[in-house]
Amino acid sequence: MDVCLVIKQRLEELGLEQRDLAAAAEVTESYISQLLTRKKLPPAPGRTDIYDKIGKFLKLPGGKLSKLAEEQRREELKRNLGDPPSPLFKEVRELILQKCQQDKEQQIRAIFEKQPFGELERLVTQKLLDVVKRVARQELQNEAWLHSMTRSAGRSYEAMRVSILEFLETDVFNVSVENCESFLDPLLESWDIDLATFSMEIALNRRHLPARATRFEFVEIEPTPPEEEPGLTKFLQHLSANGDATKEEIEFLKKLKVKGKHPTPLYLLPRIAKPPRSGSFS
Repeated sequence: MDVCLVIKQRLEELGLEQRDLAAAAEVTESYISQLLTRKKLPPAPGRTDIYDKIGKFLKLPGGKLSKLAEEQRREELKRNLGDPPSPLFKEVRELILQKCQQDKEQQIRAIFEKQPFGELERLVTQKLLDVVKRVARQELQNEAWLHSMTRSAGRSYEAMRVSILEFLETDVFNVSVENCESFLDPLLESWDIDLATFSMEIALNRRHLPARATRFEFVEIEPTPPEEEPGLTKFLQHLSANGDATKEEIEFLKKLKVKGKHPTPLYLLPRIAKPPRSGSFS
């Protein structure tokens, strides 16, 4: 049994129509029709924004549709696993390049054309998608933002919700021209990348969102050495002056950690095999 069959059965049992379900879920009848004819995969299991509405309307146990969707999508993934990914639409690539900082556009364009759908093009596209999808997911419950996007796109409220739901399901291998026209274009202001470090800066459009920018780093850095305990520093200075500890003993002392308080010279003194000969700590 899958999501489609369960929904169909419940609609029949309750004497309801697809248009009733569409209104309850705040989506178009076309979206429900494609879902029930299996032309469209069910939304991801975590999409409570639609499953909760449908489940409540059809009086189904909580989480039932999400569990069925997870199984159905897993089976579909197994069937498609061997299929090679299709490259981006030319219009999608063109939009992404147009949003690139002007001083980098020609250089990035040359790389994209030399390596169609190569590592750099996939990396850039995926990061842009991640950022814009995160915004769309956060704003999905924001009625003012939804109506603003609806007016900007010249669509109905329900059609815009469907468009967002479909956009949230897409990835770098399946992003469409419609996804770009509806979200990447209006929400993305610009992006830049450092080809030496692959760090990216992504700026969002202030007309539709609060001013914000996101930065991603892909640079390998050396780990920061731990700070040496003050008591250990003083103790090692004493040992160095008197020559009372081996290299192995000093390394052992450096690894000691004490919860709550810093170790003092008096705590460290008995931790080595032989005590210092003479002298005291001041």
